[in-house]
Amino acid sequence: MIPWRPTGPRRAGVLLHPTSLPGSRRLGALGEAAFGFLDFMRRAGLRVWQMLPLGPVHEDRSPYRSLSLDAGGEHLICLHQLGDAAWWPGRPPAGMSHHRILASAAHRFIGQADADERESCRSFIERERDWLDPYCAFRVLRRRYRGLAWQQWPPVWRDGADDAVARLNRCAADELQRERVVQFLFDRQWRALHRAASTCGIALFGDVPFYPALDSVDVWRHRHLFQLDARGWPLATAGVPPDAFAPEGQAWGAPVYDWARMAEDGFAWWRARLRVQGARFDLLRLDHFRGFEAYWSIPSGAAAAHGSWQQGPAAALFDALAAEPGLPALVAEDLGTITPTVEALRRAFALPGTRVLQFAFDGNPANPHLPRNHEADAVAYTGTHDNDTLAGWWSHAPPAQRDRVASMLGLSLRSCNPQRLIEALLASPAALAILPMQDVLGLGSDARMNVPGRALGNWQWRLRRAAPIAGCADPLRAMLSASGRLQHRS
Repeated sequence: MIPWRPTGPRRAGVLLHPTSLPGSRRLGALGEAAFGFLDFMRRAGLRVWQMLPLGPVHEDRSPYRSLSLDAGGEHLICLHQLGDAAWWPGRPPAGMSHHRILASAAHRFIGQADADERESCRSFIERERDWLDPYCAFRVLRRRYRGLAWQQWPPVWRDGADDAVARLNRCAADELQRERVVQFLFDRQWRALHRAASTCGIALFGDVPFYPALDSVDVWRHRHLFQLDARGWPLATAGVPPDAFAPEGQAWGAPVYDWARMAEDGFAWWRARLRVQGARFDLLRLDHFRGFEAYWSIPSGAAAAHGSWQQGPAAALFDALAAEPGLPALVAEDLGTITPTVEALRRAFALPGTRVLQFAFDGNPANPHLPRNHEADAVAYTGTHDNDTLAGWWSHAPPAQRDRVASMLGLSLRSCNPQRLIEALLASPAALAILPMQDVLGLGSDARMNVPGRALGNWQWRLRRAAPIAGCADPLRAMLSASGRLQHRS
């Protein structure tokens, strides 16, 4: 694992998931808009692009509840980027879904790709086979059973994922190969974006969800690593107790880990996960870091508030990760109920923590989220994907809170506004400051990405056009320069 090094010039970055880039959802996100966004970042002086998890999503589109923790989201593949290949006829057919177009593209690739492309695809399949084949089998079976959760499949497919892969290799080889090719197409487009980012001096910052979804290939294939009954249903589920985000707590529905079983092979499952994501990103955020020290376990069928804290793997897991070569630097998302033992775990492995400006103004002058209290070893945000936008938060703040914000930042109430709040964050000692793109653009609550605990309407926000982004590059660059976060490439 590469250690975090906060020394050197302070940097600034932006939080924007690719699905929020302008363009048609039907055509995918890893195309012209993504490369154009890199150009905007270069001109603005931003050096880190943070995203949410990239996996294939369920119907609710949550990046944190994907069908696979390792696979790339097919919905992100840009159909226009396929147009340069000889095996692809050009413009995507009108009226055809993104999924059907990709299936057609994969079929054409198998029959018409040239020798170099076929060799690249073969190499990808061999390199990623450990997660790729089970995922492709999972997709084939899920389609066969019309989207039913794997626990509802016939036992011959439900039980024994590796045997199911072997059987499908005999009876559905063409379907499996098409799924493999789709993942190859994602990988090729992602690598092109990563190369372009590196050329611009921009690091890509990924996100590692703490739990997989119950209906995922990860749980189907690794049932022994989770607390499940004989049919694969959870004995206990994950969540968090009541907090500022959700007064009744949150029940996520994900199965909790059997940490004792995971420890038996040195946490191989976690090491493999981070190797896959480490090949895609330069930095990785560990979501729900406090769960590594102790996790909230909710008995099956109970409300979130009726759960209890259970011991996590703590240092044993991070000792294993520290010995794993080639992993990128890790950042702890240490929000929520943080105890001294959670803080001690983070510090023991020199992981930077997370600071959020919107949490800074409770009246406590020692609040760690106050910009003046930030440590260099921190990643500071105006807000995360779970917060309201800064403009929305400010517009809903009662007068007493606005007075407190202005006072704690040393501003007059008249001059205190979202832009001044951004300037205060950028001026902090934190080595890295991340601004959600909605805050850069000054957008209100209707641009919020997620409301924790709300089942519907999340993950939808998308820029309608690129022009607003282009127009804020110069003002943002001036703000970064004034705060000492503008890095000049040699």
